[in-house]
Amino acid sequence: MGDQAFDALRGVIAHSRAQNGRFFGYVQGPGEPIAALGDLVASILTQNITAWRSSPAGVTIERTVVRWLAEAVGCHDFSGTLTGGGSAANLMGLAMARESRIPANDRGVYNAGAGVIYASEQVHMAVPKAVAMLGIGHENLHYVPCDHSYRMVPSALEWAIRTDEAQGRKPIAVVVSAGTVNTGSIDPLSEIAVITRAHDLWLHVDGAYGALAAIAIPEKFDGLAQADSLSLDPHKWLYQPLDCGCLLYRDAGVARKTFSYTGSYAKQLSSDPIEGFAFFEESMELSRRFRALKLWLSLRYHGLQSFRAAIQQDLDHAQRLAAAIKDSPALEVAGPVELSAVCFRHRVKEGASEELRNLFNLALLKRIVSRGKVYLSNTELKGQFCLRICIVNHLTEDRDIDAVVPEVLDAASEIMSEYQSK
Repeated sequence: MGDQAFDALRGVIAHSRAQNGRFFGYVQGPGEPIAALGDLVASILTQNITAWRSSPAGVTIERTVVRWLAEAVGCHDFSGTLTGGGSAANLMGLAMARESRIPANDRGVYNAGAGVIYASEQVHMAVPKAVAMLGIGHENLHYVPCDHSYRMVPSALEWAIRTDEAQGRKPIAVVVSAGTVNTGSIDPLSEIAVITRAHDLWLHVDGAYGALAAIAIPEKFDGLAQADSLSLDPHKWLYQPLDCGCLLYRDAGVARKTFSYTGSYAKQLSSDPIEGFAFFEESMELSRRFRALKLWLSLRYHGLQSFRAAIQQDLDHAQRLAAAIKDSPALEVAGPVELSAVCFRHRVKEGASEELRNLFNLALLKRIVSRGKVYLSNTELKGQFCLRICIVNHLTEDRDIDAVVPEVLDAASEIMSEYQSK
């Protein structure tokens, strides 16, 4: 085909979700040009960031970027590794938790005992998937109730741990959320850290969505540095092109205990702490792309203060949208707005049943997306189908936020008119 192969790119672009200031679906950053340039250079260089000897520059840059991320969120002296995203980071963090409390690498989980992991009812789906893949099993993932703000209740966690211990089960870890995917709620990190220390449990923080907001509002993340491991997603709130996740951990020795298994063909030839360093001894990956280059270039070019200001703008935009929803009699905010996720729904009419409201808001979401003026996603809170907007977007301006409520109301009127004309 030759050059004709490029002709199909127009169709690919036309059928992709446009990353602009009105893309509010899921938890997805829009990317940014400097980072995209770094990604292009990384693809051209084709470095395998597995060990220093395979890519001296690449490994050095990734170790530097990981240190920057740790310091930016207040986790000084943590080390870590970049990953494909929060799912891989959470999987690795929980693998470290398992190996630190019930070592199973040699004899398997069957002989070690499965152990129990605790997480809130609002935990991201990556955690139960990780628990299954690690052989711990869904039955050993204990869901802890949340309060009215969708935050884990510490007293309920304490009760669950004591109950399991009394029944002869082995608690090993607690997963807390630094920004739940539904509402952006932040579990009480410091209070839960006290409980995990008292019971000698691993504390893993799923911060893939929210933890990088600590760059702008550190006061909301008090206790974050008490974690044993922490997942972050720079491709969310540092606006990097996909993919770019991160796992930070307090003790690199536990990472090496969990992941180090080296064949003779990959054995390091130096004991020097720089030249002998290998990411594959602290990660589940062997072949690793040069993810760090885009982030390194982006942070150097823009500076951390620019990202801090952009994150704060996202937070302010969420509050601006929530205020606009509250000002509309036809709409209601359905959950807390702690970070940049806003859940809301249309009331439909006075006295409408929950079933009718759920069906209407589902139809409303589909209509809004089909109209193509703003892009929303959805969630469910306490059995209620909700429209959900998540703002992790440096391209978003006040006018984009101000366009949301009128568009929702116009789409709702369109549906109601069609219904009445039948």
